[in-house]
Amino acid sequence: MSNAHDPIRLGMVGGGQGAFIGGVHRIASRIDDRFRLVAGALSSNAERASASAEELGIAPDRSYASFEEMAKAEAAREDGIEAVSIVTPNHMHAAPAIAFLEAGIHVICDKPLAATPEDARRIEEAVKASKARFFLTHNYTGYPLIRQARQMVANGDLGEIRLINAEYLQDWMAESGVESSGNKQAEWRTDPAKSGAGAIGDIGTHALNLATFVTGKAPTKLACELQSFGEGRRVDDNAHILLHFEGGARGTLWCSQVAIGNENGVRLRVYGTKGGIEWHQENPNQLFYTPIGEPTRRLTRGGAGLGSGGGDWTRIPPGHPEGYLEGFANLYTDVADAIRGRGDAALVPDIASGLEGMWFIDACQRSSQADGAWIDR
Repeated sequence: MSNAHDPIRLGMVGGGQGAFIGGVHRIASRIDDRFRLVAGALSSNAERASASAEELGIAPDRSYASFEEMAKAEAAREDGIEAVSIVTPNHMHAAPAIAFLEAGIHVICDKPLAATPEDARRIEEAVKASKARFFLTHNYTGYPLIRQARQMVANGDLGEIRLINAEYLQDWMAESGVESSGNKQAEWRTDPAKSGAGAIGDIGTHALNLATFVTGKAPTKLACELQSFGEGRRVDDNAHILLHFEGGARGTLWCSQVAIGNENGVRLRVYGTKGGIEWHQENPNQLFYTPIGEPTRRLTRGGAGLGSGGGDWTRIPPGHPEGYLEGFANLYTDVADAIRGRGDAALVPDIASGLEGMWFIDACQRSSQADGAWIDR
């Protein structure tokens, strides 16, 4: 049995040796000492799974050859895991998520929700039937100034929202053939059977989630043009999207993995009848706010002028940079609070966010196939 102050007993599916995102989740889970990794099915390769577990200090009897075995065994233990992180490629989200939800174990799943709409619906049904909760790690929602921006919009500081612009630009796929060069991240991301989509799924869903999280407005329709600039590439690597949002706001979303000179260029701009805001992920400790008719103000994470906003989710004094890992950690801490009954995880993306992302991917693909036709929600 656990008390309210014990770390959450955490398991992990995927994320073994050589897996980038597994390490990110493990670090984020530990930053606030709210989780302890005790079990894992870390690889489909038994030898790699065992070696990964040993490196991470997981006891041999809690290193599993499959997620099915892990879900069954951990659910039967008195000291079994309370939550599991799923950090596999997209096509391997549904089966473990469903297995652990059916076992009554909370699920923390990396985005996007799944590789196909069918898998997404299966997860949705499992969530509805389970006593456990489902969380989706759109990690940029954990950044303090993004939460500050959300609060400002909700407070009416921007007035009625008119325009929403989101971007997520990278260049790591700019050269044709990167997926056949031994880059494992590129290999599965460009295999439509494993990823379900290219840039729109990998990074476009992040941009959309950021826009909806901050503004509180869901998309109602979109028109999209997808490109695959990489020679022989079977998924999109660039997308230009027009969006209509609830309440009449209009938006654009550009995501690209071939925009040379961009490393991780996430940018959000929101404009209303009373003001506008702008935020860049590569300098996440600044938020620019312009009230109508006044000079632009530079708000800083934890700095003056935030009221009870961005400082609520920061750990160190202003001027000491926080970023990607700390934002991820905010999600994990919110999840821990919810599991322990000390919060509602209202700021953590959930199954609804995942389903919205899946609609976005499917609508973009259908629109592009129809020469950019508008697709209604």
